[in-house]
Amino acid sequence: MSASPKHLELLAPARTADIGIAAINHGADAVYIGGPAFGARHNASNELADIERLTRHAHRYGARIFITLNTILRDDELEGARRLAWQVYEAGADALIVQDMGLLELDLPPIQLHASTQCDIRTPEKARFLQDAGFSQVVVARELTLPQIRAVADSLDGAVLEFFVHGALCVAYSGQCFISHAHTGRSANRGDCSQACRLPYEVVDSQGRIVAHQKHVLSMKDNDQSANLRALIDAGVRSFKIEGRYKDMAYVKNITGHYRRLLDEVLDERPGLARASSGRSTLFFTPDPERSFNRGSTDYFVNGRKDDIGAFDTPKHAGLPLGWVSKVAADHFELELAEGVGALNNGDALTYFDLQKELVGLRVNVAEPLGGARWRAWPNEALDTLKDLRRGAELSRNRDMAWDRMIESERTAERRIAADLMLLETPEGLALQLQDEDGHAAYVELVHAHQDARDAAKAEAAVHEALGKLGNTVFAAREISLQPLRAGRPGFWPASVLNQLRREGIAALEQARTQAWTRLPRARPVEPPAPYPEDTLSYLANVYNQAAFRFYVKHGVKVVDAAYESQEELGEVSLMITKHCVRFSLSLCPKQAKGVTGVQGTVRAEPMQLINGKEKLTLRFDCKPCEMHVVGKIKKSVLKESVGVPMQFYRKRPVPGVQA
Repeated sequence: MSASPKHLELLAPARTADIGIAAINHGADAVYIGGPAFGARHNASNELADIERLTRHAHRYGARIFITLNTILRDDELEGARRLAWQVYEAGADALIVQDMGLLELDLPPIQLHASTQCDIRTPEKARFLQDAGFSQVVVARELTLPQIRAVADSLDGAVLEFFVHGALCVAYSGQCFISHAHTGRSANRGDCSQACRLPYEVVDSQGRIVAHQKHVLSMKDNDQSANLRALIDAGVRSFKIEGRYKDMAYVKNITGHYRRLLDEVLDERPGLARASSGRSTLFFTPDPERSFNRGSTDYFVNGRKDDIGAFDTPKHAGLPLGWVSKVAADHFELELAEGVGALNNGDALTYFDLQKELVGLRVNVAEPLGGARWRAWPNEALDTLKDLRRGAELSRNRDMAWDRMIESERTAERRIAADLMLLETPEGLALQLQDEDGHAAYVELVHAHQDARDAAKAEAAVHEALGKLGNTVFAAREISLQPLRAGRPGFWPASVLNQLRREGIAALEQARTQAWTRLPRARPVEPPAPYPEDTLSYLANVYNQAAFRFYVKHGVKVVDAAYESQEELGEVSLMITKHCVRFSLSLCPKQAKGVTGVQGTVRAEPMQLINGKEKLTLRFDCKPCEMHVVGKIKKSVLKESVGVPMQFYRKRPVPGVQA
């Protein structure tokens, strides 16, 4: 199965195959994971044997595995990427998530292609182009509003629309941030971002005044669309993507379980929609997104621009409110827990804000109950090193050892496919007819002598008990029925016979599912090639190899500049383009001043500066599309230490009749 106009797909991340298996068990319809290389996440690669192990597990449930092959590639890397595409295809992968259009010019296997978030899909025209170029699934920019998402969905007539519903937010439009390469030589488009957006900055206005001091003004809260799922479905989203290929097992279990529950509620309400895979997950815990690492939550721009999308005080995880400090001694402190908060544990991690509003963390070495809500805690750290830990300070807990022990245990969920089993008594013995929730069927027979049952009710109960023992399989018995040879007079069948028949029947049913499994179809590009929405591409298009250049020329582009990583853009350029506006967040936007007496006309969108140590960046505000550009240039040290790959692309519009 796969996402379609009626199927809803929950798409979960995985750093490793084991995390991917947990995601499937906790309700994911698909998992995206890095292969051995080119996966846009440094140190998040997986060997082919692990990919094969994960695909085998996923396919048992009709779930799918998507491989991230979404870095931009040099010419000398294209052949390795092509070989890798074939290797993961042969390992059973269902789709490649791609950024570099050069891959489409290669001899790829007949595997489905999905457009990466790095493709920066903000318009219906670009989404439609990618569909017409051969992509089966496209993920739109996280910055879009519901009407904009609907417009993109309406432009598609075959490709599935995917949208991020949870996780960390990159402040830039994906694929449109080059600060990391400019300052460190580490390219975000090649999976090695230095995360300059999480640093603290001084914000200085055009007159040299500091308007924000040591604030993380480019650091966003984390995405959480829990409240918007129905609206997103109505807007045309069919694949709901969780961010987090760097995240741990506990995060993936918790967040996947959370969205599985929410989507199942919608599916129960709307019979016209269905899951994109088989089975139902039972969770043995109550998911709580607030317990996983987060910087606070926002639904970003889905419901329009808001002024509280930033995590400006800290990019760290403050945790859930715990209580407050009631006393500080030489080697310990006492605290009172807020109402409804769980007990303090040895090993818990706590946080509080010092008097400069910087987040401070500490680890509880020993926790001692004092009665009621009062506790005494001995921290791992010396008390005199914990800045501004004081009476009345509010405490949060960002690691709860009781929760961690629970979520890290092996049995936090199980996933089962519903199956109906009918036992038929035959003249030669017994037969078992099975059919699962997807309509796959199996039939097995067993020769055995008949023996009349002394107690018909007891014999029938024994049949139900024996056939219902599906605990070590992927199935759960939905209905068990018995068709005796003589009406109303079931025979007596030894438990060993029933168990053997059940095992053979389940093996046959799983074999039937395996034989019926088919690969996702590869979309064919339209002919003649669809024209790209623009005829000129700047460095922002991330074209880093000759194959990508040929792709765009084939689709009508006349001028192609090389990717920023080629290091041909040596002057000041936009190193980041973002929908987030520092002026708006600091209440310094000219639009906010409109109609305010005494203020209107005095606030202008003049440039500002961001300063972090010796690093300086300029903020320029493009008010018509309501976007901000972070402007800077590549550092001399980067130019010395790393050599950009020279690109022989057109630098100006070619003269007709003159060969390039």
